[in-house]
Amino acid sequence: QAQLLESGGGTVQPGGSLKLTCTASGFTLSRYAMNWYRQAPGKEREWVAHLFGSTSNYFADSIKDRFTFSRDDAKNTVYLHLNNLKSEDTAVYYCNARVFGTEYWGTGTLVTVSS
Repeated sequence: QAQLLESGGGTVQPGGSLKLTCTASGFTLSRYAMNWYRQAPGKEREWVAHLFGSTSNYFADSIKDRFTFSRDDAKNTVYLHLNNLKSEDTAVYYCNARVFGTEYWGTGTLVTVSS
């Protein structure tokens, strides 16, 4: 059974940083494209970033130049580094992967940016 699990959320002041973790089980994450999404309170879920392999990555304009990826394939894990956080980045962040036509989602991790 394929599963994704996010962690690393928390409360941080504006301008701060967090590292979110997405760990996969039941499949090899590095073989599939994965995405991060977020859902702010009262808003629809929005796409944040896409990663495939080590060089194919894309970011939403709203977070470009502030968020980056890294990965540890030995741990079957991808990290999303959130830098220079703004209040509008407050949301539940989800990782997502499509494996053999089936879409998998984690349960999300909450990021709160507040002074």
